Amino acid sequence: MSKILVLDPGHGGSDPGAVGNGLREKDLTLDICKRIKKYLENNYIGIKVHMTRTTDKYLSLSQRAQFANSKKADLFVSVHINAGGGTGYEDFIYNKLSNSSTTAKMRNTFHTEVVKEQSFWRNRGKKKANFAVLRLTKMSAILTENGFIDTKSDANKLKSNTYLNRIAKGHAEGIAKALGLKKKSKPKKSTSSSKKSGSSSKKTAASSGNKTYYRVVAGSYTERKNADAQVKKLKKAGIDAFIDVYQK
Repeated sequence: MSKILVLDPGHGGSDPGAVGNGLREKDLTLDICKRIKKYLENNYIGIKVHMTRTTDKYLSLSQRAQFANSKKADLFVSVHINAGGGTGYEDFIYNKLSNSSTTAKMRNTFHTEVVKEQSFWRNRGKKKANFAVLRLTKMSAILTENGFIDTKSDANKLKSNTYLNRIAKGHAEGIAKALGLKKKSKPKKSTSSSKKSGSSSKKTAASSGNKTYYRVVAGSYTERKNADAQVKKLKKAGIDAFIDVYQK
């Protein structure tokens, strides 16, 4: 049975989220979530991915949680970009959950994979908070903060296709590990050794009734006199020969 994932691109529509260095959080989160979805669908089996939004539209926090609950998701991941002059990556789970909870264990697995790919900036750690989307969702839920939009060095990475792919890949691999997904098997190359020899496959004998005859071709000529001379020579040597006329 497939696992159900809900990705939540933070902010949207009239709510741009954090803004800085020519970037808007709402645009980045949507871009990253689309990359996560594509990566998972291309590389793993047994996963159904939903997104709270696929366009630039506004959704309240409760609407996001209600959407995830309606899908009966196994995991909810809300993607954000930080602000406030810092640097690096951090993630959150609901602050009333114990460290031995299923969500905490899933987050530990998820976090390890994310920071492998986001090694290009500081690991700010695993945290807890009373965020609405973590509190109102009925499944395991994680909120991520990926770099600081108002820090120039972080913003430069958020403008890079290479770094955005790494952020998405880290999330996708973390989700896959947390949900126990299996990778798609690579298509096997054809190992067929059969080769078509065409309708003119080589035959040394042609059957006619119960007898087999073998035809010997001694040459082809463009002039009749040369063909006659060759037949004469063969017959003189005791070889039965004849001329077969054809055009090509």
